[in-house]
Amino acid sequence: MELRRAVELRRAISAGTEAERAVRRYGALEETEWKAEALGRNQLDIISMAETTMMPEEIELEMAKIQRLREVLVRRESELRFMMDDIQLCKDIMNLKKELQSLVAIPEKEKTKMEKQREDELIQKIHRLVQKRDFLVDDAEVERLR
Repeated sequence: MELRRAVELRRAISAGTEAERAVRRYGALEETEWKAEALGRNQLDIISMAETTMMPEEIELEMAKIQRLREVLVRRESELRFMMDDIQLCKDIMNLKKELQSLVAIPEKEKTKMEKQREDELIQKIHRLVQKRDFLVDDAEVERLR
């Protein structure tokens, strides 16, 4: 799965470097004129703006590459957010478990009413966090499959 993500990211980045090459010549009048003449294209086929001149096909190609890169990055951002949420939930669960262990270590006969209540509260909090994490993992899996 990580390998697939790395390959997608490399493709998107390589598409980005190809787009950068196009950007370097973006607006290069001599090169654009040469291209138009070499291809036998009419000047009406060229879209011209203030300092830039690109063929419509070049613009469409660059836009498609940028869109693919954007999709890859948005998907990766979503995965990273899920991972961050998961890490935080695990930390919270571990902290609550440590506190619960210290309360469980006290013999039942010696526990005060407050300690027993706190123990119950901790168990409920841990249960809620575990459920929340389960939902998060399910959501992450659904998102990954999309």
